[in-house]
Amino acid sequence: MASPLNHPRTLVPKPGTSWAEAWQRCLTIAPEAFRDDRVLNLWDSRWQADGRPLTATSPVNGGPIAGPPRLDAATAHQAVRASLDQHRAWRHIPLPERRARVAATLDALTEHRELLSLLLVHEIGKPWRLAQADVDRAIDGARWYVDGIETMLAGRTPLVGPVSNIASWNYPMSVLVHAMLVQALAGNAVIAKAPTDGGLSCLTLACALAAREGIPVTLVSGSGGELSEALVRAPEIGCVSFVGGRDTGARIATAVADLGKRHILEQEGLNTWGIWNYSDWDALTAVIPKLFDYGKQRCTAYPRFVVQRTAFADFLAAYLPAARSIRLGHPLAVEHPDDPLPELDFGPLINAAKAKELTDQVAEAIDRGAVPLHRGSLTDGHFLPGQDTSAYVAPVTLLGPPPSSPLHHAEPFGPVDTIVLVDTEAELLAAMNASNGALVATLSTDDPDTYERLSPQIRAFKVGRGKPRSRGDREELFGGFGASWRGAFVGGELLVKAVTEGDPGERLPGNFPDYQLNA
Repeated sequence: MASPLNHPRTLVPKPGTSWAEAWQRCLTIAPEAFRDDRVLNLWDSRWQADGRPLTATSPVNGGPIAGPPRLDAATAHQAVRASLDQHRAWRHIPLPERRARVAATLDALTEHRELLSLLLVHEIGKPWRLAQADVDRAIDGARWYVDGIETMLAGRTPLVGPVSNIASWNYPMSVLVHAMLVQALAGNAVIAKAPTDGGLSCLTLACALAAREGIPVTLVSGSGGELSEALVRAPEIGCVSFVGGRDTGARIATAVADLGKRHILEQEGLNTWGIWNYSDWDALTAVIPKLFDYGKQRCTAYPRFVVQRTAFADFLAAYLPAARSIRLGHPLAVEHPDDPLPELDFGPLINAAKAKELTDQVAEAIDRGAVPLHRGSLTDGHFLPGQDTSAYVAPVTLLGPPPSSPLHHAEPFGPVDTIVLVDTEAELLAAMNASNGALVATLSTDDPDTYERLSPQIRAFKVGRGKPRSRGDREELFGGFGASWRGAFVGGELLVKAVTEGDPGERLPGNFPDYQLNA
């Protein structure tokens, strides 16, 4: 008879974490924003049952969740005009009262931290640890601004119109809600377009808690193409803040440039990690699993390694064991009901369509000559018996993606690493700059002088030495070079400057068509 240790574990959903239970909690906590079968849009200071609700499924298990209630263009224009009325009133609210209302919102978010995190797990597939971190970064980051806002606003005034926020689905709290609260603290009404792919209910709950405290927030859903005329080009808009892909970002950049409108456009770039005259392989092995957090669905993920050819054997010896240790699976599955939620590196991608697209890109790259160095398997994943795994992709590592492949020059936004071998410093820099600008990069080299000489030639806003760089929190600045960023930089006091007016003729730090200014 086989030993029980040889039998695979049978996992069960953690009690109390189902979508139905999370939804019921939303109905109880914010009945004004949630109906039995849908979420509402928030505009003109009221939750409104308008728009056409779409169906949606959780990437975690393919089960049904609330979909976005998509507005038409005409209603979006009404929402923008109503936001301008809110803005004109809010900009005259004294700063102490604005601070008090934002602080009260942060207290409410803290009270409902667990539910906000659970919604993120269901809607965008974040493992529990990362979902909690997303919520905590939003709260802690905004509190930092509440504590120091007087100095940052000295001599500055709110914009002439509300800030329009169009953000991707991967960080609804720590990027989008955080930015909205700081924008409101600075004296602006704020508009947010709910991401189409995920995060809707989490964002709705957060906005409901903010609206109760009198924060002038508008939350609408709809297709980018249909709502862009209102959310980007409308004359009422004082600033456009965008986080997303380059194609959409380029269209928005053209629109705001034509209109002379304030803008903050964070776009994707191929963040690279260079290896040159390097020997601390234990340090590299330790960091590799961290680079797979959230399946590399982050704007600061590192999907490309540029490796000195003579160091390739040592690199592989350090990299492969770490890549094979990656833990993926259902973020809410446990072996016993009283077990804590699992410690995973990542769960699903945002949806099954993205998983198929990425899998097809990998297959095409291999057909065209890329060498698969590592291919993980979902068989080893942390899954419920018979669950839908169509949104999951196991880690893959490819050597030499062909130039014709999207994996050669673009961010995969999934757990796929590519490796390019180089023989000279010139090749190293060319390969690290393959995407005409990036948000972050890292160069691992033993020689400090080599780092100091080469790092300024890497086209990334932040360049680390042997360690990953991140977006940063609180006082740390953030931006991008080349096509990875357009408009004002953010982070620290720059986020406040980006959404307020200073002296006439002020040149904001940022990446603009006619100038680039770092600080």
